[in-house]
Amino acid sequence: MFLNKLKENNPELLDYAFYAHQNGLILPDTYLLDLDAITDNAKKILEEAKRNQVQLFFMLKQIGRNPLVAKRLMEIGYQGAVCVDFIEAMTMIRNQIPIGNVGHLVQTPKAALPEILSAHPYAVTVYSLEKIREINAEAEKLNMVQPLLIRITDDDSDLYSGQIAGFHSDRLEDVLKEIDSLDHVCFGGLTVFPALLYSAEQHAIVPTANMKAMNRARAIADAHGLKDYLINIPSANCAASMKLVHELGGNNAEPGHGLTGTTPLHAESTQPERVGYAYVTEVSHNYEDHAYCYGGGHYRRGHLASALVGTSSEDAQMLAASAPDDDSIDYHFELSRNAAVGDTAVMCFRTQIFVTRSRVAVVEGLSSGNPRIIGTYNHLGESED
Repeated sequence: MFLNKLKENNPELLDYAFYAHQNGLILPDTYLLDLDAITDNAKKILEEAKRNQVQLFFMLKQIGRNPLVAKRLMEIGYQGAVCVDFIEAMTMIRNQIPIGNVGHLVQTPKAALPEILSAHPYAVTVYSLEKIREINAEAEKLNMVQPLLIRITDDDSDLYSGQIAGFHSDRLEDVLKEIDSLDHVCFGGLTVFPALLYSAEQHAIVPTANMKAMNRARAIADAHGLKDYLINIPSANCAASMKLVHELGGNNAEPGHGLTGTTPLHAESTQPERVGYAYVTEVSHNYEDHAYCYGGGHYRRGHLASALVGTSSEDAQMLAASAPDDDSIDYHFELSRNAAVGDTAVMCFRTQIFVTRSRVAVVEGLSSGNPRIIGTYNHLGESED
């Protein structure tokens, strides 16, 4: 999906991917993160966000919850991490990364609340009254008041399978009354998911139907007299979408794939961000008229289409590549014809590294011509050094 973009706007990373594998610096099934490119991308998004009065948290599940990248983003001015689940929050906390928000897609379970609330998240997303009461009880023990982000989902909202959750906007008044009755939680804002998506027909990032629910909820919150709260507009957040976030009334966003230049918008057009990662593997064997590479990094919505195969970017050939069926384990990726065993295969597709079993290597210095790997991690952000 992004291999041609990688060749076009980050050839240094492509070159180094071949070098690192051929010289034994990384194993097959490794995502190679370009810290220089990610930092540069993040600065560009931050500039556009400031221009449009949008506060930014960062989302790193896509690149394996990497704490090294998280620390760099904090250094340049981001406000904290978006953690879609409690495990990611714990990873960030244990690496001293501030939590911007936790719970967008997976509410925080009761047993994890002491550790997570002790880190004083900027906001915790909720979508059940029971969870609000649990948070209030734990916050009371910690002698704190925890701001809550209310996730809104109406009958005309569009949701992904496995992410079914939210309060109906017509229940928001009751939710606000419940929060007002408790001493250790407060209203922190509103969110819907996804709020923005790329439209192939319009060749642009556009609002989803979920913004209807957001607008209804905002009207209720405003009528309740609430002010200065987070209006979180997630998904497809990148430099190009910051103006739209502002125009929709949003003041908070959370770039994820935007940080690595790998949103669908980036695949279809030239944007300020460069591709910030490559997937590196190796030809394992040939069988009849196909070659097979070591797998492990497949993401079923990744749109894998091709691989550059060879010993360097200069001699590499572009071959069609495909992943196994979704009901099979990705032990191998298939190439369209035979290849030399041991050759490097570089791919670049949309990923969610945290649901793979891949390794992650972070390279710094590519932009200055002095690259070095400064950290290796597993797919969940745990150091392997």
